[in-house]
Amino acid sequence: MASGKKNARRRKAWIVFQDESGVSERPSVRRTWAPRGQTPTLIHAFNWGKISVAAVLAYRWDGQRCRLYFQMRQGSYGPESLVAFLQELRRHFAGQRVILVWDGLPAHKSRIMKEYLARQRTWLSEERLPGYAPDLNPVEMLWGNIKGQELANRCSANLAEAAAAVSQGMARVRQSQQLAFAFLDHAGLSF
Repeated sequence: MASGKKNARRRKAWIVFQDESGVSERPSVRRTWAPRGQTPTLIHAFNWGKISVAAVLAYRWDGQRCRLYFQMRQGSYGPESLVAFLQELRRHFAGQRVILVWDGLPAHKSRIMKEYLARQRTWLSEERLPGYAPDLNPVEMLWGNIKGQELANRCSANLAEAAAAVSQGMARVRQSQQLAFAFLDHAGLSF
């Protein structure tokens, strides 16, 4: 990553880590406490509905600022929906250069994505994370943080309630630049 950081500084490009995750109506069971002899129980409807969330943590080349963007949708992300997500991301960065760092999801390597990325070279370049090291992506820490707080032991009545909890968690993380930089530090990366 050292050469990528130098390249980002030279080009004054944002380093953008991207990842996708799924959220369902089923609770994410975490530890809790209760008085002795009163085991807590989670009651949920066993619904299998799912929403997918794509998020980016973007760090400015000088390490002075960071940004968090996310998008939710029904079903899974495929090449077309990821291209739409990257088009939205381009609007947020308005002419600034971006180095996109992401994993080897098949949708990231698809023909549609390769063609799109080839047309975006003026503002966007890509770097792949090794397949054996998802922990190098700070967005993985973002998922763990939100699933461990806003979604922990939550029995959502419907997907809209689960989506609202995700939005609430994203807003909490967005308010704290320190937390976003802690995710980067936990991934073993720094400025």
